[in-house]
Amino acid sequence: MDVNTIPNAALPQIEPQVPAALKAPRPGGDPAKAKKVAQEFEAMFVGMMLKSMRETVGKDKLTGGGHGEETFRSLLDQEYATAAARAGGIGLASSIEKELNRSGAAQPSLKGAGHAD
Repeated sequence: MDVNTIPNAALPQIEPQVPAALKAPRPGGDPAKAKKVAQEFEAMFVGMMLKSMRETVGKDKLTGGGHGEETFRSLLDQEYATAAARAGGIGLASSIEKELNRSGAAQPSLKGAGHAD
């Protein structure tokens, strides 16, 4: 079986679709925005850890569980995570904030982003 290769010049040149969030300016120029973004990320991360932890422990036999408890437990865990992030959390927010402030407003180059090195 003979397979002919198509030259790159014959292929259509298509610009990759970049989500608007990646096009938006990074918060590196504003320390207050960097701090807020870092705290929100840490809260989300701690919330995911709490959710994983809850899946490993048994159900409370006193209250009986159920859909209501499941829903409110997740809301409570989100509040725990947000409060932990505001109080210093696990140190992730400060590291992210430093990196965002250090990187400034420099945007990473998206050219060739679809190619693995």
